Order: sequence, then structure tokens, then C-alpha cells
Amino acid sequence: MLNKSGATRTLAWGVVACAVATGLVWLLGQRLQGIRLLPDQGVSWYYWKLPEPTVWSRLSAWAGYAAHQIAFWALIYYAQTRVGRYTAGLHPVNVVALAVNTGFVALHTLQTHLFYDALAQDVSIFSSQGSVILLLVAVLVMENRRRGLFLGRPAPIGRQVVDFARRYHGYLFSWAAVYTFWYHPMEVTSGHLVGFFYMFLLLLQGSLFLTRAHTDRRWTVTLELAVAVHGTLVALMSSGPGGAWPMFLFGFLGVFVITQMHGLGLSLPVRWALAGCYVGALLLVHALRGQIGSAFDALRIPAIEYALVGVLALLVWLGLRAARLIRDARTPPADRSRF
Repeated sequence: MLNKSGATRTLAWGVVACAVATGLVWLLGQRLQGIRLLPDQGVSWYYWKLPEPTVWSRLSAWAGYAAHQIAFWALIYYAQTRVGRYTAGLHPVNVVALAVNTGFVALHTLQTHLFYDALAQDVSIFSSQGSVILLLVAVLVMENRRRGLFLGRPAPIGRQVVDFARRYHGYLFSWAAVYTFWYHPMEVTSGHLVGFFYMFLLLLQGSLFLTRAHTDRRWTVTLELAVAVHGTLVALMSSGPGGAWPMFLFGFLGVFVITQMHGLGLSLPVRWALAGCYVGALLLVHALRGQIGSAFDALRIPAIEYALVGVLALLVWLGLRAARLIRDARTPPADRSRF
């Protein structure tokens, strides 16, 4: 193990490195402006893919993704089975994880400049968006006991479900980050750059497993809130100031007010003040746009996330129940353990 402040210092420098890496994506990506692409064909169309993909463009993207994914999962498995304890400093496996993710960021950059295409050529744009939403929903399940789901009150989610999510969330989160990272070519539009910076932060977070920095509540809530910044900026860039950006901004901030801020140890007056500021800003923005009735659109994102919490918790419970029934069917009655 490195010195006890190693993880916190690495986190701080890692955020700086993520910003630098995003700048390098922008700098190197200037040479991609001559790539010929098909006209935009609507909301379900991903614009940044080759009109005529080749075997090599597909193989390079999928092979790079698969290698990155397997390597990350292997590191998580090693950490859980061979290390298994949280510390304030870095474990050697964290250093390896940081190096592996850095190497694959460089590889994807090279792959883009040689072959351009990413996974988007073969899979729906909604799969990329859905992977990040699934990550956010899993966090809500994991944190249900500690901070609650609705104004500090926990939802009736069983302990076994929460424990399962907390133990195995690394595999899901690494898939969401790595898959989304390889879904896009290393393009330099504002939306891509904001998205890549967010993905770099998630890869950094994933590399710091089993350290105190990984579980720092201010840092983890910052990552949850970053999706509000990302979603809002992408909406602004795609549809302009008159577009649907308030729905994304106030939708994700609504989740913060309803759920996330209650795990930060804030006093009740501070939480009331934040809630008041949220409601005031929500009404003011929609009044200035002459769309006060659209303020309720901000409820869509929290409603979707909380509904998905229930779906995810149910699916995990059913999976655990099925596993228990299968195990009991294979075990002699005298040897069955009770939960």
C-alpha cells in the first residue's frame, strides 16, 4: 500500500489529468473534420459513424472495447478476491487500474484516428444513454439505507438486494463507463468533449476501488450531479436556448433535492434552503421563458429514475430468489442454510 494520503492526492491529480486528456482529445480531433458523414436522420440517429464501415473499422472498435472491458473486470475481481479491504492509500492494483485505463484511452484515440468508427455503428444510441441511467439508478439502490430515497426516508428495498448491489456494482459501473466510452469516436464537438470528460471521471472513480477516496460522499455526489451538467449542456448545444435544457437541469437537480443531498450530513435548515432555491429557480426560469406550465416537465426524470429503482430492485430480488431456490433444490435438506 502507498502512503495513506495517496488515494486522495491521486483523485485530485486525476481530475486534473481528466481535464488535460479532454483538451488533448480536442487538440488531436481537429484532423477529423474532413471525415464524410451521412446527413442527420432524427433523434434515434447517431451522426458520427462512417457511411461505409469496413471490417477493420468494426473489428478495431469491438476488439478494443472487449479488451478494455475484460481487463477492467479482471482487476475488479482480483481486488475483491485478493485485496478485499478499504484503505486511505492506494493498493498496487489501483496503480495498475489507472495505467490500464490510461492505456485504453490512448488506444481508443489512436483507433479513432486510424479507423474512426466506434460501437455506435452497430448498436442503438439509446443503449449508450441507457447504460449511464442504469448506473445512476443502481447508485440510488445502493445508497437507499444510508441516505434514503425520498427526503431522507428509505424505500422498502430488502437488505439482500442492497448488499448485492453494493458488492457487485463495480462490474455494472465499469461496463457502463467502458461501453459508453467506446460507443463514441473521439470527436471534438462540445457534446462529445463534455461527455468524454465525464467518462474520464467515471474511469478514474472505478480505478480507485477499495480506497477511501472511492467512497468519499462529496466526490460521489459530485459524479451523480455531473450528469445534470452534461445533460443540460448537450441539450443546449443540440437545440439552443429555446430547447428542452430546463427539463434536464431541473430534472437531475430534482433528484439531488429529493434524494442525494440527504446523504451529505447537511442540517435541516440548509436542506430547506437548497430546496427553496431549487423551486425558486425552477419557477423563475420557466416564467422568463413564458412556459410556466412546463415547469412540471422537470418531474419526468425523477419519476423515471425512481420507477427504474423499483424495477431494478425487483429484478435483483427475483434473481436472488431464483438462485436460492436452485441452490436449495440441489442441497440435501439437512445441509440447507437459512437466511
